[in-house]
Amino acid sequence: MPETGVNPTHSKSTGLPRKRFYRARAHSNPLSDSHFPVPISPSHVDYSLHYPQFFPSSDQSDSSRKIQFADIGCGFGGLLISLSTLFPETLMIGMELRDKVTEYVKERILSLRVANPGQYQNVSVVRTNSMKYIPNHFEKGSLSKMFFLFPDPHFKEKNHRRRVISPFLLDEYAYVLEVGGIIYTITDVEELGDWMKSCLKNHPLFEPLTEKELEADPVVKLLTSATEEGQKVARNAGQTFQAVFRRIVPSDQIS
Repeated sequence: MPETGVNPTHSKSTGLPRKRFYRARAHSNPLSDSHFPVPISPSHVDYSLHYPQFFPSSDQSDSSRKIQFADIGCGFGGLLISLSTLFPETLMIGMELRDKVTEYVKERILSLRVANPGQYQNVSVVRTNSMKYIPNHFEKGSLSKMFFLFPDPHFKEKNHRRRVISPFLLDEYAYVLEVGGIIYTITDVEELGDWMKSCLKNHPLFEPLTEKELEADPVVKLLTSATEEGQKVARNAGQTFQAVFRRIVPSDQIS
């Protein structure tokens, strides 16, 4: 029997949840129906459930505070945890479709908050289908960064419509991103990397960051090192393909 007060799914030494108890299929079908609560609109999101230190009650009177970073398909939350301490005053959220993985990230954040008082209060996770419900979670122009790290490649051409980066979905991402906001993408599949870069390059509301801007952005360095997938690619000496683009005002609207 486990010791009193000891959670058998958590490590005794670190207090963090152990992934083997939360394993799930590598990917889920984003077109299938799932049963989880979806907010009617962004105004119906209860921030006090996600960020109790910033919103001590469901009153949410501080309307100036909004979620600014969204990690789409956040996996086990490695990027979120790294970003949390890099931007301690920025609210950020992971969006994950798999229920067991979402539960792991929740437990991980709660454990880190207990072990590090005052830290990791700005990060949270929600189980949702971002390909369907992005506008239900975020107001127009409210996000400054969106992340798409090692998404499902959906190799078969008939399944390309399931890809999380597509011309249609970029319209939605552009809607919730502020002008100047940035989309970060990375994959170890060259064909998918070309696809994502092409979709972004051909969209009128995005432009690529320059090499100088990429070198100066501390977030870019995390794309290959913060996630479980990125670490696996690095261990296997694999190659990655990045596309980092900025939300812009279309040229025909510039006076």
